[in-house]
Amino acid sequence: MNKCIAIPLENGVLCAHFGHCQQFAIVEVKDGLITNVKEVTPPEHVPGLYPRWVAQFGVTDVIAGGMGQQAIILFNEQNINAFVGAPTKAAKDLVTDFIAGNLQLSANYCNHGTDGHDHHHN
Repeated sequence: MNKCIAIPLENGVLCAHFGHCQQFAIVEVKDGLITNVKEVTPPEHVPGLYPRWVAQFGVTDVIAGGMGQQAIILFNEQNINAFVGAPTKAAKDLVTDFIAGNLQLSANYCNHGTDGHDHHHN
């Protein structure tokens, strides 16, 4: 698994409000192992800017706490998967959980409409 994962941070852990983060952790994963973590300070928040801005780092996925539907659509347009509802943890811990398939998300968003779509499982 080769991925480049962006995580919005505030005080070193996942920022609950995506658009108000202090930094982004850019975490590179090669063959299922974390190979590099760098923190970058984003430009001033302007609606619609962050998806394009993180795309320049080669990001394939973003793990976030809260994010609006429009932001998810903009990430999808940049071929970036958005995982929303992640717990407040350090970036490396979130990515370790993600790689292992153990990332617990409290929200489930798909990148298409919900007409005729059932996300409830019995």
